[in-house]
Amino acid sequence: MADLRPSHAVPSPPVAARRDERYELHGDVREDPYAWLRSSGDEAVTAYLTAERSYYDSATRHLGPQVRTLSDEMTSRVPDADSSVSYRRVRFSYYTSTPSGSEYEQLCRRVYNPSADRDIESPGEHVLLDPAVVKGDSTYVDLGLTLVSPDERLLAYSVDLTGEEVFELRFRDLESGVDLADVVDRSYYGGAWSVDSSTFFYTVHNDMYRPFQVWRHRLGTDDAADVVVFEEPDERYEVEVRATRSGDVVEIVTANRDTTEVWLVDAHRPERAPICVEPRRGGVEYRCEHARTPAGDRLFVVTDDGAPEFRLMGAGLDTPGRAGWSEVLPEDPDERLLDVTAFAGHLVTTLRRGGLLMARAYRLGTDGGVEQPGVDIGAGLVVGSLELDHNERFDATSIRVVEESYTVPKTWYDVDLDTGERTLLHRQPAPNYDPEAYVSERVGFPSAGVDVPVTLVRRVETALDGRAPCLVYAYGAYESGYEPAFDPALVSLLDRGVVFAHAHVRGGGEGGRRWWLDGHLEHKQNTFTDLVAVADGLAAGLVDGSRIVTRGLSAGGLLQGAVFSQAPERWAGVIAEVPFVDVVTSMLDASVPLTANEWDEWGDPHRPADYAWMLAYSPYDNIPPAGRRPDLLVTGALHDPRVMVSEPAKWVAALRYTDPGWSPRCVFRVELGAGAHVGPSGRFARLRYEAEIYAWALERFGLLDDGPAGQSSRAARRWS
Repeated sequence: MADLRPSHAVPSPPVAARRDERYELHGDVREDPYAWLRSSGDEAVTAYLTAERSYYDSATRHLGPQVRTLSDEMTSRVPDADSSVSYRRVRFSYYTSTPSGSEYEQLCRRVYNPSADRDIESPGEHVLLDPAVVKGDSTYVDLGLTLVSPDERLLAYSVDLTGEEVFELRFRDLESGVDLADVVDRSYYGGAWSVDSSTFFYTVHNDMYRPFQVWRHRLGTDDAADVVVFEEPDERYEVEVRATRSGDVVEIVTANRDTTEVWLVDAHRPERAPICVEPRRGGVEYRCEHARTPAGDRLFVVTDDGAPEFRLMGAGLDTPGRAGWSEVLPEDPDERLLDVTAFAGHLVTTLRRGGLLMARAYRLGTDGGVEQPGVDIGAGLVVGSLELDHNERFDATSIRVVEESYTVPKTWYDVDLDTGERTLLHRQPAPNYDPEAYVSERVGFPSAGVDVPVTLVRRVETALDGRAPCLVYAYGAYESGYEPAFDPALVSLLDRGVVFAHAHVRGGGEGGRRWWLDGHLEHKQNTFTDLVAVADGLAAGLVDGSRIVTRGLSAGGLLQGAVFSQAPERWAGVIAEVPFVDVVTSMLDASVPLTANEWDEWGDPHRPADYAWMLAYSPYDNIPPAGRRPDLLVTGALHDPRVMVSEPAKWVAALRYTDPGWSPRCVFRVELGAGAHVGPSGRFARLRYEAEIYAWALERFGLLDDGPAGQSSRAARRWS
């Protein structure tokens, strides 16, 4: 590998002060000389983080031309202006529109003519909400929710201008475009309207960022008069609220990682107290959907009660408890049943089969069950994903789906619920991009008794012959399945002869519930073992084993920290974004956001056994030997409520101290201003961020250039 040191003068990396601090638990003593970095707001902490950002800016300044080149390329694949497919309600059709040059999508609507079954075209666009206006002078904006009322006169929306995920809830009169006086200062994601549009339900999170309450607000009243509808005292549980598809029922769900309890509110009588469907039982999950069927009002329940991969049960709305549940669809061990959506005459389930998302439609039977067999609705792509899009009409006989892959932009279809017949509605424009020039495929590599699936993406002419560099991405937690999605940024890597590999490691949800169970708590090491096994498999003849860079965010950042320590010689570079790396310390401290309700994912280190397995992989507690480390790019955000900025800061400080000679090869991109857990807001701002990350990776691959893809392709051939 060529010398990667910048040619310009770069100051020395920051050196964090070390202070005596130690913890003793279960007969074990841990030194923590950088514990002081957890004191957010302290002047010394601010000074250190500022120094780290200054060092990052200096150490990566030579990448500026490459960043600009990449950013220009990425932007060229994004349409200057764009509009989405509209979705219909009763009086209006709604869609998003991105004005020329804008960072943000506007929410818009048109009048819908039901007799002609089409929108009524009118001069200009009726813009309901424009985030570019809402954000004012802030550099960041995020909308927690945008929910139009059933009568289509009002819009409930919530705004975060810092990235801290503390949202101000507002209400807008859609006829006048003016916000009402009603404002709730603190709210979280999720909400639901009453049937008469007079009342709105919302969630509130505490200082630990745990959503623990559901409140009821009556329009036209001061928020001081709002009423607590539900409160969850158990710190291990989080609360969410939503309306069922029918709109007749508001569902309140309180859940930890493997247990749920559901409460229902009559949306016609929002002032009534919620009713519990079935009291929580440890290790049993269930979610509900309401439907009006020929046999009366029914609840359809997706649950793992007696079915590890979940099954569908039914019950009367008046007798919703477990004693009244009857099986509608049995468990299929080869499928993970995820959810159910009700329509006037149909049920649509979403599920995962063979690692990929799909849907299945059933006609409702006269007995309140479903008619078999269902109609499969799968992605028409070899390695793609399919998801339900906006489907607002309860009386719909067709549904809107959207499919995409890493190489095919989003495509929208209407699908007939009885026949599965598709009607193409819209393809997402991607200028300066030819999908035929790229290929996605699925391969697998053995790891500790399982085959780990990997999605490989490359240009058609980039051979899998052991010569191309490779960027590996992985997450592996919470049973989350990160779906293949078209990204105009990724194309710039592929055009330079890089192979992209998405490793679907255990701990995620790609292999169903069992895949998660085999990659969390005491089995968490399997997640790390899987990623190393994937990299070794790729290096055994498919890609250049000396040029593999691995990347992950948050829990995926923990994964990067673990493999940085456990297999440092495997990587040319590691990109750990907002990494959860101080595992034991954070999970011992319930005053840190998102701790107690995470014990069922990672373990509770107050218990000796949990402490032992967490300590065995925690990156901050397992610093690799000096002299064997790959280059490292770490990110963090001062306002991140999910992974405190102290975690990456402490880790970087410890790494620098234990290997001073390697220290300049570690850079820490800390966001000191407004910014979120997942990076900046805005479509172009996100691409500029990706350009920074990819420029750093390209330097590790030896593929830096200052021109378009053709020049970088020649650089790739120089490695052959």
